[in-house]
Amino acid sequence: MKIVDLKARDIREKIVSKELTALEVVEAFLEHIENTDKDINAFISIDKEGAKEAALRIDEKIKKGEKVGRLAGIPIGIKDNIVTRDLRTTCGSKMLENYQSPYDARVVEIIRKEDGIIIGKTNMDEFSMGTSTETSYFGPSKNPLDTDLVPGGSSGGSAAALASKQVALALGSDTGGSVRQAASFCGLVGLRPSYGRISRYGLVTLSNTMDQIGVLARDIEDAGLFLSVLAGYDENDPTSVDLDIAPNLDFKADGIADIKAMKIGVPSELESLGIDKEVMEAFNKAIETIKDQGGHVEEISLPHLEYALETYLLISNAEASSNLARFDGLRYGYRAEDYETLDELYVKSRTEGFGDEVKRRITLGTYILTKSHAEEYYKKALKIRTLIREDFDKAFEGVDVLLLPTSTCQPFKLGERLPNPVDMYKMEEATIPASLAGLPAMSIPINHKASLPTGLQVIGKKFREEDVLKLGLAIERMVE
Repeated sequence: MKIVDLKARDIREKIVSKELTALEVVEAFLEHIENTDKDINAFISIDKEGAKEAALRIDEKIKKGEKVGRLAGIPIGIKDNIVTRDLRTTCGSKMLENYQSPYDARVVEIIRKEDGIIIGKTNMDEFSMGTSTETSYFGPSKNPLDTDLVPGGSSGGSAAALASKQVALALGSDTGGSVRQAASFCGLVGLRPSYGRISRYGLVTLSNTMDQIGVLARDIEDAGLFLSVLAGYDENDPTSVDLDIAPNLDFKADGIADIKAMKIGVPSELESLGIDKEVMEAFNKAIETIKDQGGHVEEISLPHLEYALETYLLISNAEASSNLARFDGLRYGYRAEDYETLDELYVKSRTEGFGDEVKRRITLGTYILTKSHAEEYYKKALKIRTLIREDFDKAFEGVDVLLLPTSTCQPFKLGERLPNPVDMYKMEEATIPASLAGLPAMSIPINHKASLPTGLQVIGKKFREEDVLKLGLAIERMVE
């Protein structure tokens, strides 16, 4: 087996046992990136020398008999809206094309402390605004399963890097479903933890009340490993929650016991989401497999599910408009060269520095927040969000987890949907509800033998990631 084929946990085990050196691992992955990324475009920046230096430090620790971290020697890709001191953070935008952060994000600090090796920064939709990684200033990423297809978004670069075996783990950010969408399209595991479980310190914000850093992995065990390392309280993040992850997960179990022990709910309102026939067929087949293994599946109701998309767009665009106001051509980021007045500097810098999708969402968000419309749109959206959260609370009184499709569709061709933003937004109708409620949600692949991948989404109670992971593991082993 080639080094790049190894799972993340196996890489660490082989390095610790001295079967491989960290440098051998890094060099294998860097060589693979050089051979493959010209066709995938998963990375915006690659840190070859930094990765090799980190590998040498790990090898020296092992040589001296010193303890190494939980991510020792594992090559990791970081979405390019998570700041790093030694690599630029572009957010996939011309606005931040050359921006260099003066500090590391909290998750980056943890990865370094645990001896993980950051290979580079991955491509993304500009400022996370998109669902296919086609709005990036640095060009679209392509799906490694079929380079004519999109890899999903906005964390598509991270998913593409992982699916093409350019890294062993990857970080993304999930606002309306970016980690889960990309995982679904690339046949991976993508986990969005509960809001507040992983520190957001150092994440360039799209929507303050929904953004959450999430993990991408090739299987559930690697996802559980990565989450358990990154989760924890951070005093620098006011939304961080001081709770233990409690992930004493028995990954050696066959999973059937977990299936039988859990009550699983499926929303009766799925038809209102406009899910493609192929996706529903794969979803229903997975449900039948769970039932065949003794799983208790019952229909539950989320009455306000049909309003989730509009609610999300109102809240996220309003918050994005406010957050992106700081990119004005004065303090940092792109600055227009040809201007005569201060107003002209503002207008030209933002016009030239932002792409079409970002401008569209800023315009919508600004309109929503105007004095004459804030009551009608923004405040009403906040009230509906509360109703959606209450729907989940009521549903979880009778079940432990919920199952939904991840995306309303399967991967599509590059450029096919880009001219129609509404179609793009609708792709996230199944992932947005968990984001609005701040719940843990994970996509796992369920259609391995089909030509196009399909994801099943597991949603758990807030701060019950272990339920999501355990059921996900059981399903993963049943559908292999």
